[in-house]
Amino acid sequence: MPSKSFLLNNTINASIITIGDELLIGQTVDTNSAFIGQELNKIGIWVRRRVAVGDVWNDIWKALDEESRESKLIIITGGLGPTADDITKPLLAEYFGGKLVVDEKVLAHVKYLFEKVYRRPGPILERNLKQAEVPNVAAVLHNAWGSAPGMLFKKKDTVFISLPGVPHEMKGLMTNEVIPYLLKNMGVQAIVHRTAFTFGQGESMIAEKLIDFEARLPLHIKLAYLPGYGMVKLRLTSRGEHKEAVEQELLPYFEELKGLVKEFLVADEDEPLEVVVGKLLLARKQTMATAESCTGGYIAHLITGIPGSSDYYKGSIVSYANQVKQDLLGVQQRTLTQHGAVSEETVKEMVQGALQQLKADYAVATSGIMGPGGGTEQKPVGTVWIAVGNKDKVATLKLNLRFDRQRNITTAALNALNFLRKFILTNS
Repeated sequence: MPSKSFLLNNTINASIITIGDELLIGQTVDTNSAFIGQELNKIGIWVRRRVAVGDVWNDIWKALDEESRESKLIIITGGLGPTADDITKPLLAEYFGGKLVVDEKVLAHVKYLFEKVYRRPGPILERNLKQAEVPNVAAVLHNAWGSAPGMLFKKKDTVFISLPGVPHEMKGLMTNEVIPYLLKNMGVQAIVHRTAFTFGQGESMIAEKLIDFEARLPLHIKLAYLPGYGMVKLRLTSRGEHKEAVEQELLPYFEELKGLVKEFLVADEDEPLEVVVGKLLLARKQTMATAESCTGGYIAHLITGIPGSSDYYKGSIVSYANQVKQDLLGVQQRTLTQHGAVSEETVKEMVQGALQQLKADYAVATSGIMGPGGGTEQKPVGTVWIAVGNKDKVATLKLNLRFDRQRNITTAALNALNFLRKFILTNS
């Protein structure tokens, strides 16, 4: 059977090159590549490679050479600042056989920023004015959000676009300059994804369920497994000239996929659990609250990270200490003495207390031992109790996690949200 990867040759392939020593040593997390990849994918351009290089002339030059052999579009970020280690602009000038010249429009923009927007005392530094220098072989892309302009080059049949590494500047240029240019000047195929979100079953077990399904897929439809903490996203991808036709062809395969994993299916969209739970509550015009111990407010953090969550989220009581469990949530001293903070009995009372104190329709509570210390033979590290409930009923779930502290916290929080999701569906 031929490899499905050969189908990528039928679309526009792109490479992303990120420049900066800070990326290689982990001082800065590369969020730019993720954003660029998402935006290119939306318009049917396939990112075949992401490459990170340091502020080294030869390494950048080599990356440009290597990526342009296979990709028709090269997006470069970083190295456009005013300091000595920012070498991208002079390198690109030499690479494309040009020289640096002052662009009067960019110069005017730089002066405007420093004189009217930033309003820094004293004269504009020479190094800042040099931001207006661009290779005379480049098309300048206006950067309304900063002093470093974007630049577009062509070499044979490959397009090279250089963008600032500052995320908000890069995003502004991608949205307002790069994407419109690509849509107008590069023929693109439609790329369509459909994603099923499952929770509670591992990647291997789900793959076993899908062996026959995957074998029957046409060569141009690809199934990808995207595992996370307790979850697996199943993404079907296809491509073609017309988006509507691709969507129609993909739909029956996606419906079959959902049916095969229905007992673990959370959503048929690529959205996190906190969004799924929020939609359930909004649809029912109901509210929730959280009472957290071992997760330390992480569930609340996930929920309040969603715009509009104030419509259904009442608040949280982070009762890390037993005294707080007693004073604010009404957990009985007898319960803590007899059963301990990490117990089914305690999380039940935490839920009841949160419902009463925060006046919500549903509440979720967590208590556990996240590690690395604190465990006992009876309650080892990774023991977590979760409770969810409403005024009529409380349900509990016990987890035995085996990860490091941060992963235990994340996994416990996600399991708590999924447990609440199931409870809402069966008790509303």
